[in-house]
Amino acid sequence: MIQFRNITKTYKMGENEVPALIKVSIDILNGDFVSVTGASGSGKTTLMNILGCLDMPSGGQYILDGEDVSRMTGRKLAVVRNRKIGFIFQSFNLIPSLTARENVILPLTYRKTPPKLREELADRAIETVGLSERAHHRPAQLSGGQQQRVAIARAIAASPGLILADEPCGSLDSKTGADIMNILKRLNESGRTVVLITHDENAARTADKMIRISDGRVV
Repeated sequence: MIQFRNITKTYKMGENEVPALIKVSIDILNGDFVSVTGASGSGKTTLMNILGCLDMPSGGQYILDGEDVSRMTGRKLAVVRNRKIGFIFQSFNLIPSLTARENVILPLTYRKTPPKLREELADRAIETVGLSERAHHRPAQLSGGQQQRVAIARAIAASPGLILADEPCGSLDSKTGADIMNILKRLNESGRTVVLITHDENAARTADKMIRISDGRVV
């Protein structure tokens, strides 16, 4: 699913160049559940942005599901993101004026999914995360855990091969966070590749494999 070959990322700070990733090489197989951990400033956020095709590497090669995405332009990267990756964020990123169901449907609209099919896909995804009875509530009417379930439903509705979860339990209490991790585990068991970015060691140990980043390197 994922091949990193000597990926580097350098940011320019005035006249100085600051390395964020240094010759990172990793393989993530189709169906893996992998956690990426590291202290603040270790490079894990930069790694996540490149994994999610939100940023370009400065050097090296990134092959995602058989496609070399490390040289793609912004528009092509957007197509890959939309087609192959489901994102789950710590801050949920739901649209307040839309219901849970409408939030899940929205990305399917961008994919030009036929109206009837996108409604079916959204309903199925909401059912998968156990939130059917709250489908017509807006985010402000939902708890934090319920909002994150909506975000997960949105991420999986189009059945992407890769789920990229960035600190999905970071703003939740421990019990609700454990429930979210159980959902991610079930999604992985159903065949999806899951990459979890987290500083939480307990959450990281839910994964089958762990990658630790320190000072821009895999250690």
